[in-house]
Amino acid sequence: MNKWLVFRGRNHSFQIDRRTVTMVSLLVIANLVAMIFCVGLGSKTIYPVDVIRTLLGMGDASDAMIIFSLRMPRVIIAVMVGAALAVSGALLQGIVRNPLTSPDIIGITGGASLGTVVFILYFSHVSIRFMPLSAVAGAFAAAFLIYLFAYRGGITPLRLVLIGIGMSTALTAVTYMLILTASFTPTAVAVKAFTFMTGSIYGVSWERDVKVLLPWIVVLLPVSLIYARHLNVQELGDEVATSVGSSVHVKRTILLIISVALAGAAVAIGGAINFIGLMAPHIARKLVGPAYGGVIPVSALIGSLVLLLSDLVARVAFIPLDIPAGVFTAAIGAPFFIYLLYRSRKTA
Repeated sequence: MNKWLVFRGRNHSFQIDRRTVTMVSLLVIANLVAMIFCVGLGSKTIYPVDVIRTLLGMGDASDAMIIFSLRMPRVIIAVMVGAALAVSGALLQGIVRNPLTSPDIIGITGGASLGTVVFILYFSHVSIRFMPLSAVAGAFAAAFLIYLFAYRGGITPLRLVLIGIGMSTALTAVTYMLILTASFTPTAVAVKAFTFMTGSIYGVSWERDVKVLLPWIVVLLPVSLIYARHLNVQELGDEVATSVGSSVHVKRTILLIISVALAGAAVAIGGAINFIGLMAPHIARKLVGPAYGGVIPVSALIGSLVLLLSDLVARVAFIPLDIPAGVFTAAIGAPFFIYLLYRSRKTA
């Protein structure tokens, strides 16, 4: 059987790996099932059949209030934030050609966190729709500093990771210092900033969060998929990519902008949720191979599924406490990162 599905139009044609189609289909189903369970489980349990009936407009009014007002915004945010962080990590690993790279490990998430906390502490009177812009600005500033310090006639994978870890630690320290020393800040705002630093999607809403993040996801995820083929070419090396007509530096810059913008927008809403950008691309490559046309959509679906399940456990395992989802992603991701470091020790 041919491993490719070929689609032909009047002017264009393209092909898709059958394995990618299969994995995307299975992961979409897994995400839908997880979403149904996430909106059904909590202090009040709503059975899956009742969840589906409510979503179709045939359920109980009290169930509809719980699902649409309280739980559904949180589920939608988990899907979008998880997908954005995963795709950001996949793009970053392709740009740098370093499997140990992710937005949180090399400090981009730290920069976005600093930008968001500055917005929360000093510009909370401004419309929240500008908060992703503050986070993206912080993420770009961090990326610039990391590149500046890591560049020594080129960038080696180990140097980038080490500089990034140091930068991430420094940015986190500065962020906490700002929170602790802002004596003028109301207690509620300080608590919000501390909660944000742990990576939590608690208390999100349609107006304040979903509608703010949605435009970034709708625009940047399709664009990242369109530019996936340039990552495939760059995997062959800069000289080969240039010889086949690819504008390596221009495309790399565009991909970096997309990666940083995705991470910044996700962090602005979901907080400093770590390790999804590291884990999801690795799992995706194991499932569908190295081609980024498959890695990017599979990474997005894996990232959303990981955050959905992490937030579900955080929300229901310790009722009435609501533990930040970032605690559970870090509990999974930290051992995974140590394993990757151990596996790559001979090539560092």
